[in-house]
Amino acid sequence: MAERPGRKPRKAHTAEVLRTERLTPHMQRVVLGGEGLAGFAADTCTDHYVKLLFGADGVTYPEPFDVDRIRAEFPREHWPVTRTYTVRAWDPARRELTLDFVVHGDEGLAGPWALRARPGDTVRFLGPGGAYAPDPEADWHLLAGDESALPAIARALETLPAGARAHAFVEVSGPEEEQKIDTEVPVVWLHRGGRPVGEALVEAVRGLEFPEGRMHAFVHGEAGFVKELRRLLRVERQVPREDLSISGYWRLGHDEDGWQASKREWNARIEAEQEGAPAAAA
Repeated sequence: MAERPGRKPRKAHTAEVLRTERLTPHMQRVVLGGEGLAGFAADTCTDHYVKLLFGADGVTYPEPFDVDRIRAEFPREHWPVTRTYTVRAWDPARRELTLDFVVHGDEGLAGPWALRARPGDTVRFLGPGGAYAPDPEADWHLLAGDESALPAIARALETLPAGARAHAFVEVSGPEEEQKIDTEVPVVWLHRGGRPVGEALVEAVRGLEFPEGRMHAFVHGEAGFVKELRRLLRVERQVPREDLSISGYWRLGHDEDGWQASKREWNARIEAEQEGAPAAAA
């Protein structure tokens, strides 16, 4: 089928695995490079992300690789599956893209791929997207999230100028999942243990004595606790919407396909509920 006039294909980058590293028992790092990254850039947002493309087994796709054309011409079960990952680091001089993957053995799609990845393997992806970077005009910063938000939180902390005021809370399963972050900001590591995801995180942020002045916040992770923290910040604390980057990266009981299909509607409903809620009494 000929390309439809006036339609700009979504370009997929093709990258080569350069090296891998096991950071913690449940976090695997994959560094990508190669000539396929010649037109790639991810240097304006600290929450830049890419969408990895995993083709269906036994299916050969036309070149040049065009996601929109594939979706128009191939049956749905043959469409590439996407998985979204934050850019942990981008080195334009070396042309190296670093992605960190939360892994749980053979569970999922991208995690097992990252564990099996070897130098020379290739992967396609779309992007980058992204919308957040710490506002240098803010008086202080709040960063809170679980493992899925750790790469973005770490990148944000590493870009803060010397002397910037920030409070950072990261919830992980246990002390073995803590990571070294190149920042002068003291990171509060919260160990989940057997507690529900986000419970310790919500308690910690609620217990924080908020500094004076304008706050800029980044709150991401499992949708349930994100909902609670959004209520705290928007409804109880009356933080302006434009000073918040807050969204659920994932949701318990849903894979990415299922969550992404309902995420926009879910976010709109939560926003409508909370924006209409009365502020807590001072």
